Amino acid sequence: MDMKTLLLLIALAPLAGSIVAGLFGWAIGRRAAHVVTIAGVAVSAILSLKVLSGFVFGHAPVFNEPVYTWLTVNGNTYSVGFQIDALSALMMAVVTSVSLMVHIYTIGYMQEDPGYQRFFSYISLFTFSMLMLVMSNNFIQLFFGWEAVGLVSYLLIGFWFKRPTAIFANLKAFLVNRVGDFGFLLGIGLILAYFGGSLEYRDVFAMAPQLAAKTIELIPGHAWSLMSVTCVLLFVGAMGKSAQFPLHVWLPDSMEGPTPISALIHAATMVTAGIFMVARMSPLFELSDTALNFIMIIGSITALFMGFLGVVQNDIKRVVAYSTLSQLGYMTVALGASAYSVAVFHVMTHAFFKALLFLAAGSVIMGMHHDQDMRNMGGLRKYMPITWLTSLVGSLALIGTPFFAGFYSKDSIIEAVNQSQLPAAGFASFALTASVFVTALYSFRMYFMVFHGKERWKLNVHEHEADAHDEDEHHHGLGPNDNPHESPWVVTLPLVLLAIPSVVIGYLAVGPLVYGDFFNGAVVIDAIKHPALLHLGEEFHGATAMALESLRSLPLWLAAAGVLAAWIGYMKAPQLPDAIRRRINGVYVLLVNKYYLDELYFAVFAKGSRWLGNAFWKIGDMLLIDGLLVNGSAAMVASISRLTRRLQTGFIYSYAATMILGVLALMTYWFAPLILR
Repeated sequence: MDMKTLLLLIALAPLAGSIVAGLFGWAIGRRAAHVVTIAGVAVSAILSLKVLSGFVFGHAPVFNEPVYTWLTVNGNTYSVGFQIDALSALMMAVVTSVSLMVHIYTIGYMQEDPGYQRFFSYISLFTFSMLMLVMSNNFIQLFFGWEAVGLVSYLLIGFWFKRPTAIFANLKAFLVNRVGDFGFLLGIGLILAYFGGSLEYRDVFAMAPQLAAKTIELIPGHAWSLMSVTCVLLFVGAMGKSAQFPLHVWLPDSMEGPTPISALIHAATMVTAGIFMVARMSPLFELSDTALNFIMIIGSITALFMGFLGVVQNDIKRVVAYSTLSQLGYMTVALGASAYSVAVFHVMTHAFFKALLFLAAGSVIMGMHHDQDMRNMGGLRKYMPITWLTSLVGSLALIGTPFFAGFYSKDSIIEAVNQSQLPAAGFASFALTASVFVTALYSFRMYFMVFHGKERWKLNVHEHEADAHDEDEHHHGLGPNDNPHESPWVVTLPLVLLAIPSVVIGYLAVGPLVYGDFFNGAVVIDAIKHPALLHLGEEFHGATAMALESLRSLPLWLAAAGVLAAWIGYMKAPQLPDAIRRRINGVYVLLVNKYYLDELYFAVFAKGSRWLGNAFWKIGDMLLIDGLLVNGSAAMVASISRLTRRLQTGFIYSYAATMILGVLALMTYWFAPLILR
């Protein structure tokens, strides 16, 4: 099988499964729908791993060829094509393998849902869209995949379309991403205008150094760097897709979708698209320190301040959602520090342990009869041992425990920022280091509240007003005589399979991916201006040594302090969090209301747009157009007509008098100047 056929099969196999399940699911039934979609994604995953192995073990050549010519204009050809190098091969393997686990998990989680076939069709279509994005060799195909993942996320977040909250959430995601995508499209437009008319990566990257010093005037008389403006606009697109402050507000509300899609969106597909895009565009971003500083500041704010919000959440899925926001901030900061390989490495490790945490949360929700409020849980360890153990693995990986996957990627990001020479690196270093404590606090707060302590559903199932949203339209929560239960094997098997790379993948991959030559040619770094990764490579002496050296590092002790604080606050002294909350009630209210950003956006954009629309309607439409131009013209004609009718009396003496008055007026006009002399 030649490479082009192999790549087409990888991309189109999930699409084929999606089409069959979506169009013919009613005819083939539930079992056949999940078989055909899982088979399509499995084929794609196996072949993606084969492609990746060529770069890991065999130094496979880069594939960069068109597949289909779409348009030819002025000598420039715009086509569908694939660029397969180490970066895209790694992303293909991560996307398809995590998607396969989610597909299998969905059999158990969605087994009673009437939209079973439709859901499998959507998630396979999601996988196809993400593959088209990461495999593309040009900006047009990239934008197609970019918009396709946005469209399918809209369908999946609002999957339970009879619930008003789900419709509001998917509309919110759609609108916020339109803001980011508008910036992204403007960036592509600048590339089309100034980079010779070609939108293929290799042509744009080859021409970029010649335009490094070029300026444009967005405002007359003020010169702006073309490269900085282009890169910032491209990153605005990444801010929407990868949920960076202040375009992050859609991601927590995406929890309105079923748990499997929460895992797929947050772990391997949509939110990683922005990180991948910036890494792919590294030849452009390396030419603009302004853009890199901007990226680093945005990522730092997201990592720290979104982590704070995770501490006050009581919905188990929303805790994991805010964890995703914070971790995306880490990846973004790594991009700003020109540590592109570290950012992609964290994308990979995070995909496994975050998918694990989301699917474990879904398993807990199933065991609790779809109650998502952690205040109604506790003591689940003995009822759900597999979910408990895999959740512990995911939590340890998330907080950066030595030898676990998350440790190698998170510590590498922090060290890369410490080595960066950009002005924003100081704030970024503080934000990421502080986030280590916050991450450990909210992660193990969730862990202790769910799996340890008192079995609170026995004490009073309805003690608290539930913050969590129901997963379907039936009654939820344990009854007074119910106990939680472990999930079926189609749910626990993906948990176990995801737990394995959550432990070992960092140890195995940190050397070649971060400090080796795996990404050579796939990402470009100006080592003279941005030497952070070069300095890290000089200090790296193996995965074991890196883990042992961390025992003396501040991040490890901050993580331990976060776990200890969670243990004291939610196991030994459960009255302590309430006491602290009363002391800092203003801060607590600010966090619970998510910094009031939703209210601000509603006031500025929703109410502002409505006010502006009313102003155009009442002043522009009713007063000026209808009142003055349309109705005013008619009223003026009517007034003149009424006056004319009064003059047309039909009597001869009236017309004679009018003629005499006219003659007198003319005589006055002509002879008055002579008399006055």
